[in-house]
Amino acid sequence: MEETCQACMHDRKKMRDDKEKRDLMNRLKRIEGQVRGLERMLEEDAYCPDILVQASAVNSALNSFSTTLLGNHLRTCVSEDIRLGREDTMDELMETLKKMLK
Repeated sequence: MEETCQACMHDRKKMRDDKEKRDLMNRLKRIEGQVRGLERMLEEDAYCPDILVQASAVNSALNSFSTTLLGNHLRTCVSEDIRLGREDTMDELMETLKKMLK
């Protein structure tokens, strides 16, 4: 009988602990607030460079979110799959990285 990873289910879901989920959700809520700030700036005819700086901050926040999520994925799902001999996990990881780096 094949072992299964407790955190990473291969039906395209992952069971996250409460802290991880809460931290990721908090990051997304901050990003959402930043995007709303961009909308307000545009509605209020803010100066282009000011909007661009805010947009850059949103990009940076999203990159940070993605980096955190990727790190969690590597520490849990990927490492567990490698221990279990699932070689297709590396192919999936490479495809994910290709999409992220476009």
